[in-house]
Amino acid sequence: MIDVNLIRNNAQAVRERYLKRGKDIDFAPFLALDEKRKTLIAETESMKAQRNRVSAEVPKLKKQGLDVSATIAEMKTLGEQIAQKDAELDEVNAKIRDFLLRLPNLPDEDLAAGGKENNRPIKTFGEKPRFDFPFKNHVDLCKDLGLIDYERGVKLAGNGSWIYTGLGAQLEWALLNYFIDSHLAKGYTFMLPPYMLSYECGLTAGQFPKFEDDVYHISNSENKFLLPTAETALVNLFRDEILSESDLPKKYFGYSACFRREAGSYRSEERGMIRGHQFNKVELFQYTTPDKSDEAFEEMVSMACGLVEGLGLHYQLSKLAAGDCSDSMARTYDIEIYIPSMDIYKEVSSASNARDYQARRGNMRYRRESDKKLDYVHTLNASGLATSRVFPALLEQNQQADGSVIIPEALRKYMGGLERLTPVKK
Repeated sequence: MIDVNLIRNNAQAVRERYLKRGKDIDFAPFLALDEKRKTLIAETESMKAQRNRVSAEVPKLKKQGLDVSATIAEMKTLGEQIAQKDAELDEVNAKIRDFLLRLPNLPDEDLAAGGKENNRPIKTFGEKPRFDFPFKNHVDLCKDLGLIDYERGVKLAGNGSWIYTGLGAQLEWALLNYFIDSHLAKGYTFMLPPYMLSYECGLTAGQFPKFEDDVYHISNSENKFLLPTAETALVNLFRDEILSESDLPKKYFGYSACFRREAGSYRSEERGMIRGHQFNKVELFQYTTPDKSDEAFEEMVSMACGLVEGLGLHYQLSKLAAGDCSDSMARTYDIEIYIPSMDIYKEVSSASNARDYQARRGNMRYRRESDKKLDYVHTLNASGLATSRVFPALLEQNQQADGSVIIPEALRKYMGGLERLTPVKK
């Protein structure tokens, strides 16, 4: 949620910021509602003041033996009018809140306007792998190496599902352990969040109400849903709380399976595990003061990049244009790993700064040490990392002419010292 005073003070400037996202928002109806709200508040307060004043006089009049029946009847009518005004005010406030909740975050000023066509690579690590033999895609590699059972995954859970098996399960767990150990070494606190979350969690994160259909809702629960990312849980840790400035920054990372209604398509660039209904991810998250927000963002981008570099995998870092950032985020950098068989880069991490957008939605504040005033925290997140695209890239980039795959050195201690995956006998 953005600061409503930005709209009140300069709606045109806010509108121009949203145009960078490709969203033309007319604030005239909102401003009219806001004026109606002010009028209703003034009228209601005046009527309540009058009722309080007259109510205080009634006992005195009674004591003087005067007839107060007309005054009491008048106050009853006034009370009904106040109740009507309060109901009208509640309705206006609800409309204002709904409008604000549906607004996306304001993109940072330095972002390019437009959509993904204006994303800009700002860093590249390593070289594209070159093969002097007919190389395989990750689906065939997974089958030949006995790592993934796609057919039984579909049998158990439908399209967009798979089963890690044998060394494939070990490799998946090795990646997660590598991520976890790396974040612990940086001083982040490990969290294992619940997988079922309340509606308020989605609201604070900025996914609800606009994107309610993107998650799996639990039909026999009290308005709960399966988390689409650990961020949705971690951003709610301090909802409706006030922190001390000395408490900040707070640095967390969480592991979770992630559940998305979006599924793999029949397009070649989304085959295998590139896009599915469930995948594993480790998520970085920070709460910080506004003046440390940019520093925290750079730290988290560096950490996510370091994970891919530690695996020796070729990737690029892209700064997203305003229209390609998710609605909740003011800025986003994507770490995009190279998939040789597709000859394209696929996002394995989005590092994003929400500024105070999520904090306003979740009423998360801190008390400044300098003047003891309250201010909203800033929230930031970065995938650190999602495995479902690292896994394919690792296999494809490290494949050998004999059909084997070299295991990155960073993972070998989690694989019992194994250095190479070899094809299984059929």
